Amino acid sequence: MATIKVLLHPKKDNLGGKVYRIAIRVTKDRKQNYLYLANLNQKNEWDEQGRIVTNKNPKHSQLNRLIRKKYDAIEDLILEYEASKKSFTARQIIDEVKGNGTGETFFQLAEEHIKNLKRAKKHNRAISDNSKINSLFEFVGSKSLPFNEIDETLLNRFKYYLQAKGTLSERSIMNIFILIRLLFNRAIKMGIVESKNYPFGSDKIRIKLPDTLKIGLDEFELRRIENLELEEGTTIAHTRNVFLFSFYLAGIRIADVLKMKWSDIKQDRLYYKMGKNNKAVSIKLPERVVAILDVYRESQEKTNDYIFPELKKADPKDTKDIYTKIKTATKKFNNNLAEMAKLADIDKKLTNHIARHSFGNIAGDKVSPQMLQKLYRHTSLSTTIGYQGNFIHKDADDALEKILNF
Repeated sequence: MATIKVLLHPKKDNLGGKVYRIAIRVTKDRKQNYLYLANLNQKNEWDEQGRIVTNKNPKHSQLNRLIRKKYDAIEDLILEYEASKKSFTARQIIDEVKGNGTGETFFQLAEEHIKNLKRAKKHNRAISDNSKINSLFEFVGSKSLPFNEIDETLLNRFKYYLQAKGTLSERSIMNIFILIRLLFNRAIKMGIVESKNYPFGSDKIRIKLPDTLKIGLDEFELRRIENLELEEGTTIAHTRNVFLFSFYLAGIRIADVLKMKWSDIKQDRLYYKMGKNNKAVSIKLPERVVAILDVYRESQEKTNDYIFPELKKADPKDTKDIYTKIKTATKKFNNNLAEMAKLADIDKKLTNHIARHSFGNIAGDKVSPQMLQKLYRHTSLSTTIGYQGNFIHKDADDALEKILNF
């Protein structure tokens, strides 16, 4: 049951004085939310017993009419929700009476989520999450989707809808559900929806990412790429340099490779921070990497120049510009790598990210998981073990051979 109370809610101002705010407080399930109507100059302009503005304020009549109007609107809204037996929160009532409904619906909170990502300069995540949110909008066909309507039935119908389209993998579908779950948890913390409406869990909607098959190059295939006769200075030769640079340094992600500067190299070591987890890394430069760096030294003008040319004309203060240039370069590299695979007679799909998988495949079980964790820059050892498990097949192959040897 919800309760309503009109009160004076004092607050300190920036100068240390007090501001006397007229407010209507709504309480539901022990959670409170306030609708602020106006400020009074003095405390004696308020009648605590009658809950009204006294005639000491020149606008007391107008203010009292405003209080009655908003109080009645809140009361009517609560009665409407209770009569229809719909769940609601104090915040939801206040937002509806304000007329803006900020955070009331899924898509309003989702829009704020995207704005926050952009403010944090996380453009890649913002674009990805916005695409996921749009897929739900296409399904429901309306922006007015309250959280309490996102139940198991709706989510199951949404899943079947995505599967029927046939354009998304099971992992992509689960990633959409992960985002919906994240926003639902946020809505619960904000008091927008009650936890009893939570549609996820072991006995409700379960989110399980399917296993993916990671395929990397083997030693012979990588050697064929190294031995390709490509004219230095051409686009495809540059693509090979970037790909091998990534591979030789344990599969550094392409975005981190392109962001590297000459100032990140001190003597014979590379120092940088991973973009994915902001983890600081120091690694000795192998001779093969030094040879690649020598190709680009002539274009170095300043100590803090980018090593590779893709970001040389980017605005270092404009993260969106950097993101856009990296995305464009990655697409170009992947096209060149597809051509390179044909030249090297490799029938595997060759992309920038395959450099990381190739390192894992060739590393196999040659070194300990703890050492690989350092090389991969993984935060958790279990992540390394899980990742490397994609590339270690010898024990299973030997076991199968023994079983079938009869």
